[in-house]
Formats: sequence, C-alpha cells, structure tokens
Amino acid sequence: MTRVSLARIIADELTTLRRFDPGKRPSGKARRVEWSEKLPGFGIRYYGSGRSTYIVQSRMNGVTRTITLGNANVLSKSQALNCARRILLRAQVGEDPASKRKEVRKVPTYDDFLAIYWKQAAAKWKPSTLYTHDCYRRLHLDHAFSGMFIDEIEQSHVLTWFNKVSVNGGPGAGNRCFEILRSMFNHAERWGMRPEGSNPCAYIRPNKRRKCERFLSNQEIVRLGEVLRLRLRTHPLHSTIVQLLLLTGCRVSEIKDLTWSEVKGGRLLLHDSKTGPRTVWLGDEAQMLLASLERRGSSDRVFWNKQTRRPVAEMHGFWAEVRTEANLPGVRLHDLRHSFASHAAARSETLPMIGKLLGHSRLQTTSRYAHLDDGPVLEAAERIGALIAEAMGEDRSLNYNTMCDIGAAIHDR
Repeated sequence: MTRVSLARIIADELTTLRRFDPGKRPSGKARRVEWSEKLPGFGIRYYGSGRSTYIVQSRMNGVTRTITLGNANVLSKSQALNCARRILLRAQVGEDPASKRKEVRKVPTYDDFLAIYWKQAAAKWKPSTLYTHDCYRRLHLDHAFSGMFIDEIEQSHVLTWFNKVSVNGGPGAGNRCFEILRSMFNHAERWGMRPEGSNPCAYIRPNKRRKCERFLSNQEIVRLGEVLRLRLRTHPLHSTIVQLLLLTGCRVSEIKDLTWSEVKGGRLLLHDSKTGPRTVWLGDEAQMLLASLERRGSSDRVFWNKQTRRPVAEMHGFWAEVRTEANLPGVRLHDLRHSFASHAAARSETLPMIGKLLGHSRLQTTSRYAHLDDGPVLEAAERIGALIAEAMGEDRSLNYNTMCDIGAAIHDR
C-alpha cells in the first residue's frame, strides 16, 4: 500500500462519515470562504494554516453577523447544516443569536456579581446597616452559589440555601439574608444580567416573624421610674437616656447618639434617623430632662461621659440590671418605644399622629397599634346599632325572648 493510496482511503472514510474532505481544500494561504449552494449563508472558512471552520452569516437587526459554528474536522457537515438552519430561522423571526451569545459571555458569576452589587449598595447604607450586612455576607452570602453564573441560579437553589441559613443562623438571620439576596436579583434584572421577572426569590416565603412587642402597663412604668430615680445617683447619663426613650418614643440610637446641635428648644431635629431626617416634638418633662444636662467640654454629644472622655456607647448592660430590679423580665429597650405608642393609642390619638410621633415612613408600620384602642370602635358600633334599632321600631325589633314567646323557638330544637 503506497502513501498515496493510504491518503485516498482515509479521504474516502472521512467522506462516508460526512466529514469535510481535506482533498477539496483550496490552495493558497489567504483566508477564504466557500459558500454553500444548498443553504445561502452557510459556508466553510479556510485558513492559511490549514484549519477550516463552519460559519453561518445573516443580516440581524440591520447588521451583518457572522457566527462560527465549529471546527470542520470535528463537526460533521450535516450537524453544521442543521445548526445553521436553526440560526437562520431565528434570525428571520427577529432574534439575534450573535448578540445573545455576547450577552451570555458578559454575565458575571454569582461571586463577581455579589462584589459588584455590594459596592453599589454599600454607598447607600447607614454605617450600622453596613456593619450588620457585612457580617451576614461573611457568614451566609459569600460563596453561597460558587461556580454558578448569576442567571443560572433558580428557585430550587435559593430554597436549599435559605433553609440552610435558617437552620444555622436562625429564622431572623435567614430572613435578613433572604432580603439582601432578593434585592441582588432585582438589581441583576435591572442591569440586564437576568431576564425580567426571573427573580428566584419571588415565590419563596420568608420565615414567620415572632411578635415580640411588649407594652408596659401603668404599674410597670411606676416601678421603672422608681428604679431610674435611684440609678440617677450612680448612672445619671444612662438613666436619663432611658427616661427620654419612654417620654419621646425615639429609637435607642436616636437618643444615645443625640448631639446638642440637634436640640432646638421644644424639639429635636434629627439629621440621620432610620427613616431619614425628622423632627421629634418634646413635652415639658423631656425638655426639663435635657435642660438639666450640662454641656461637657467641646464635644457636641449630649451624653458625654466626662470621666471616660467618651460618649455613652452601650446601654444593654445597664438595662439588664434595671429591668431585673424593676421586675420587668424579657422587656427590651425598644419596647419603651412600643409603650409610648400604646399609651398614645389608649388616649385615642389617631394612627397618622402616632406614626408622625414615632417617625414612621409608612402608615402600615403604625397599624400594629390599632387594636390597642377599642373604645372608639365600641362607641361607633353602639351608635350604629341604636340608629338601626330606631329605624326598625320597637314593635318590629327581633328580640330572642319575644320570638320564644310566640313559639318560633321550635326551630332551635
């Protein structure tokens, strides 16, 4: 068997396998394309190195696109033809496979997108929020979907991750991390990295929140006041903070981090509360408490400790001792804010007014206190009932005892 005959046999076998026949390769080193007569737009591109590839060319969105299908020595001609037909068909109905391929290549992995999102979102978060979210990221978000592109993550992946975080970190941590992840996927849609309406968190329910609001009764407030008056001798700043929390309904950070530049007579002009700048109106008792404090040194902080030369930074240790002495087990500092709202509701203050006092940005947040004032509702029910009874008349009122007297109660047997 000669060398020439062996080459002919190999060429024949490749032909039977429907592969490209090297014997038909055009001579010359310049790159050129041989177009198919059977399928316009389909061809073979020859390179000077001897390599050849199948290509398909079509006009898409007013631009001529050329897509490489694969190496002609690896991909059979029939396979390339079938692929080319599908691409040309999609181009005819308005799709652009070339652009879609480029988009896929631009989609980042989950880990890369997390870094991109964090850089954008962190600039808008408050320092305390950023600190908390950084902890959640380190514990539960980093490498959560490693090796996956951001558009590959589906609901089943998120559900598995969410259950794991809820078990390891607790239901609360699971919900917080879930909210961050949901926001990430919303941004991925806005930035064109996921199809619109494809957020895999959309139909996953978060863990049920525990209702931990606690409202102090009048007797409990009396006990708390007695303990705070005794504590004024040893912890005047901490005791004053607790009193102001109860008198204003402010958040702990809003009073603890208060500055003298925010104190404006009968109100506080808070520059950076949880919901943004807001005004807190002060009653006479709260104004007297602030007036009793001395401005210490050059610091603008209201609760500045002249002994440590630092502002009050921590309240939980002090509060743990106070609530034990006042016999208030399980009561949190934040519950003083709820107590302020509950007493406002008990005195028939409207929900919009309570929301304004608390600095709520949404009325829905304040609606939790609606059940605390049932008096007006009962009065309204009595007024409406009286009007209906008057309209019906005495002789037409459907009294149960009257019905029994005339024998109608037989139907109740």
